[in-house]
Amino acid sequence: MSTLNLGLVLIILGFMLETKMGESMRFELDSGQTKCISEDIRTNAMSVGKYAIVNPHQGSLPHSHKITVKVSSPYGHSYHIGEDVDSGNFAFTATENGGYTSCFWAINHQPSVKITIDFVWRTGVAAKDWSQVAKKGQVDTMEFELKKLYDTVTYVHEEMYYLREREEEMQHLNKETNSTMAALSFFSIALCLSVAGLQVWHLKTFFQRKKLL
Repeated sequence: MSTLNLGLVLIILGFMLETKMGESMRFELDSGQTKCISEDIRTNAMSVGKYAIVNPHQGSLPHSHKITVKVSSPYGHSYHIGEDVDSGNFAFTATENGGYTSCFWAINHQPSVKITIDFVWRTGVAAKDWSQVAKKGQVDTMEFELKKLYDTVTYVHEEMYYLREREEEMQHLNKETNSTMAALSFFSIALCLSVAGLQVWHLKTFFQRKKLL
């Protein structure tokens, strides 16, 4: 593969990865409802998020437009809690592999109202503030893009190792599950044969007692 083609592949891969790592969404919540969003994050990866309620009218938000937000790790450790807020942000470095969850609760209000929420969640390379990197380093455009591409490729490399580890864990789990199912199947067959043997013995004894055999 030529250097030009390799560069194009890396740029496309970096763009796709950045799109995946930087999720921006808008969703709606009715009063009293809950919505949770999960993101698979590996250990030592940086993650940042920002959320805000969309104001349906000009001026300040009504009291009915308040939410409670909680960000937690796969093992239930809390990284962010916002109670009765209309906006907020969070940032953390993951200490556990797995699915991190952001849950949004809309307060109960009568009559019921519909709340629209803008939410941006970025992890890995997409979580870095590249504008600050450019200002602090005073680098030119080419060097800046190379630095960004290098960090993206590094993240891809680490992500591949992480996915490989997850695949090995799944294969190990599948092997254990197959072994357990095989043992249960053998036990079921043995139990069925034992029950059938007992039934035959019981019938034979019954017929012998009745002198039918």
